[in-house]
Amino acid sequence: MTPFTDLAQAIAWVFDLQKFGIKFGLSSTLDLLARLGIPYQEGRYLHIAGTNGKGSVGAMLSAVLTRAGYPVGLFTSPHLVDFRERFRLKDQEISAARVLSLINQVCRVTDEREPPTFFEFVTAMALLYYYQEQADPIILETGLGGRLDATNIVPPWVTVITNINHDHHEHLGSALLQIAAEKAGILKPAAPLVTYATQKSVLELFRRRCQELAAPLYQGGVDFKTRGRGGGWFDYHGLEHDFKGLRLNLRGRHQYRNAALALAVLEILARQGLALNETAIREGLPKTYWPGRLEQVAQDSRVILDGAHNPAAAQSLAQALKRSRGNSRLILVLGVMADKDVDGILARLLPLAQLVIFTQPRYFRAAATADLLRRAEAYGLPALSVPVVADAIQQAQSLAGPHDRILISGSLFTVGEAKQYFAPAASVTAQPVRG
Repeated sequence: MTPFTDLAQAIAWVFDLQKFGIKFGLSSTLDLLARLGIPYQEGRYLHIAGTNGKGSVGAMLSAVLTRAGYPVGLFTSPHLVDFRERFRLKDQEISAARVLSLINQVCRVTDEREPPTFFEFVTAMALLYYYQEQADPIILETGLGGRLDATNIVPPWVTVITNINHDHHEHLGSALLQIAAEKAGILKPAAPLVTYATQKSVLELFRRRCQELAAPLYQGGVDFKTRGRGGGWFDYHGLEHDFKGLRLNLRGRHQYRNAALALAVLEILARQGLALNETAIREGLPKTYWPGRLEQVAQDSRVILDGAHNPAAAQSLAQALKRSRGNSRLILVLGVMADKDVDGILARLLPLAQLVIFTQPRYFRAAATADLLRRAEAYGLPALSVPVVADAIQQAQSLAGPHDRILISGSLFTVGEAKQYFAPAASVTAQPVRG
């Protein structure tokens, strides 16, 4: 294949790999890495799975470890606007020039007769990038599930399963234990597991797997805890250390649990030789950047973005909104994927709103606004259909008073288009893709 010289064309080629869909299994990723000659087994990895909160935990770890002086890598998915969001080194996004170089390097070893999927290709890019930059440690977020996810080829230093709830039924199954078993596929011999799962049956499954693998298990709420003080302030009571008066940049009380997971991981890393730097913790947590999660828009302070795309995430969002509600009116701009638990999301968000504007992001999986209107009839809520996300936001802004709030939610696709609306100078690496 002729090397790409134009970044936009290279990115378009990578995104075109989505036509091969989602392919569970590790062989294709292993083949790519073997052809690249990457000794990926030698890296020190923090591997994160779970239904919600993976990116937040990874971003907190990246922020703290960077401020402690470590050349930490962070690979996450999906991106909201710019493809480069997926690759961070020392808490900074990758450059456009480096993206082009990595695409060409992985393309050179790609067998066009058996092409990789989008996520397999991007995972290979990430591991090549971090190998070349000698990143240490490397934080990897699973794309989907865990057991057969393309990232599940690494020997983890520590594994994290944030929580277990229903999502991705078509790939992971509808039974909670079936989902938990897929996520637990990232567990490896002797590698500690840190989790904030709360269901007894799920925790029992994790205990059995950890016993089989001689892997220590650390459970949030038991082995480590947090106590929220409000306004983003909290105390942490950990495995060996207590920290009082910590402050978070990310909003919502559910982020205290995510912070506790990150801090427990840091304590385990300290046992394995990485210094536990309290100054880095106190400086890093307030500087953590993770967009699209209770994010207030700078261009219009009335607007909040949150990509709640399953009932559990919608419930956390609803609880955060209730605590900060006051007397303001809430206008909801909602675009949801049709293959999600649409009714579960609506049940948690619609009761909070005084008006809902249904919209449809540019993606083939998006639910039609007519279907959303039909599902919302039972709530007796004034509802509008504005299929184009940018038009829906404009409508909400025109109807909102100076003290009203506008929540844009239901999917990361919807939030991604909203971010492009508020910051239209998008990068050439921006594409409407999530995966």
